[in-house]
This record gives sequence, C-alpha cells and structure tokens, in this order.
Amino acid sequence: MELTGNTFSFPWEASLMEWLQTHLSGAVPVISFFSAFGEELVMILIIGFLYWWYDKKAGKAIGLSVLMGITWNPLIKNIFLRRRPYFDHEGIRILRLVEPKADPMDIAAQGFSFPSGHSTNAVTMYGSLGQYFKKKWLTAAALALPLLVGFSRVVVGAHYPTDVFVGWALGVIVLLLVPWLQKKLQKDWLLYLVLLVTVLPGFFYCKSADYFTGAGLMISFMAGSLLEDRKVRFANTRSVPCGLLRLVGGLAVYFAVNFLLKAPFSKAFLDGGTTGALLVRSARYAVIAFLEFGVYPMAFVRVEGLLFRNKNQNAVSA
Repeated sequence: MELTGNTFSFPWEASLMEWLQTHLSGAVPVISFFSAFGEELVMILIIGFLYWWYDKKAGKAIGLSVLMGITWNPLIKNIFLRRRPYFDHEGIRILRLVEPKADPMDIAAQGFSFPSGHSTNAVTMYGSLGQYFKKKWLTAAALALPLLVGFSRVVVGAHYPTDVFVGWALGVIVLLLVPWLQKKLQKDWLLYLVLLVTVLPGFFYCKSADYFTGAGLMISFMAGSLLEDRKVRFANTRSVPCGLLRLVGGLAVYFAVNFLLKAPFSKAFLDGGTTGALLVRSARYAVIAFLEFGVYPMAFVRVEGLLFRNKNQNAVSA
C-alpha cells in the first residue's frame, strides 16, 4: 500500500527551516538530541519508573494522558495527511528519522507531519509530571522540554513550525481533558470505555503505523491496569535494588517480547504498510502493554522475595 499524502504550508515555513539548517549546522547534533525527550523509549522509561517503582497511581494517571496523546495525534494526522517537509523541499534535509530502519520516503513508516507527535508527547509527558507532582523543577521542565523538543523537530527537518504549534496545542488539550474526565468518571472501566470510543474509529481510516502502535498500547494499558487493580495489586518500593530490578526487568520484557513477536514475520511484510501488517503491529504492541502493566508485576513479590530473602540469609550466615 503506497501512501502519497498532501502538501501544504506557509511560504515562510520552508524558508525558516532552510535558514535554521544552514546557520545551526554545527549545533544540529545537540539540538537533535532533544528530540529523544519526545520518543518512545524515554516515555517507556519514565512511565515504567513511576508505575513499577515509585508511584503506581501516578504511573497510571500520567501513562493514560501520554497514551491518549500518542493515539489522538495520528487520528488527526490521518485526516490532514500532510507530507513531511523534506519530501517536497529540496533545501530541507531530514537529520533524524522517526523510524531510522525504514525508508525515509516511506510515509506509512515515517508517519504524516501534522501535528507533531514528538511535540504532543513532550507536553503530555512533562506537563503531566508537573501537573501531578506540583514540584517547581518539574514545572520548569514542563515548560522548557516541550519548547526544546518542538524546536529540534523543525531543525532536523521532520516538521513544519505549524506542525509543532498544533502538536503543543493538542498536548495542552490532553492535559486538560483527560484529568477532567478522570475526576468526572470515578470508575476506571467507564473512563476507559469513553476514551476507547474516541480512538476506535481510527481502525477504519488510519493508514500510518503510529496510530496502530498507539491504539495497541492504549487498549492493553487499560486492560492491564484493570487486571492489576483486581488481581495483582502490587506495592511500590523505596528499595533501590528492587526498583532497579523492576525497571531493568520491564525493559528486558519489552525488548524480548517485541523481538519474539516480530520473528514469525518477514521484514518486508512488517514494513509493507498493508492492513495486515498494521494490524499485526497493533496486536504486537497490545501484547507488550498487557504483559508490562498487567502480568509482569505478578513477578515482583515472588522474584524479589526469593532474591532478597536469600541475600539476607547469606548475610546472617556470614
């Protein structure tokens, strides 16, 4: 399935991007680094730290806002179908791909441009942290990091400035709407049902991989959270060794399961952008999220009890 997309922008946008890439060429590696603060792995690390280790309630609340931003963003992208700037402007180079292993010109893999997903992610992630914990340094980060992430997306050639502006705006809407719904709808299953209704239409019209990634993660984050509430009910820890073990174990589960679920399929199929490939992608991320948020925490008490009980027993014997 080949996607083409639409080209539209203000004249000043391409000119500004070309000027920035020309005059900031020496600083591009540093500026590009800030894009990482809006990417998947950083989101996983922060939400995993909160949910598995530091504050499960915060992890669920912040994770929900972040995942709604991740899913709502491509719902909009697949309406406007705006092509990325480097597709249509010879003077703009792409210096940081969304999917580094995919063809830079593959729209299904690289995603559409409007609005900027990194900008939305940065606002929802760091804005939610500031909103929830109400610390001055987190409030400062909630203002500074989205600005740096958005600026970096323009400089690396991945987004027009207007993509970033609307990405920020969507992030702010998520920060206002999701916590408001959490307060109004006291039951988690009802909250999840309402949010799910807003997301499911994308299965009928979205053609880019980012939607199917977000939908899979969101649906199983909700299912895993409900399972944890009813069956697991693990406790957070203030033990650094236990916390590190949980975080490293969660990352290991993520990478291992992702690898195993890709194994039965050829790279050509997974990168092909067909309906089947996109559904497999969504299912893959759904399995990962359900394991991470619902099943993996079942191991905490048993594994930590075994490891640290034996350690304590050895210390007493010595």
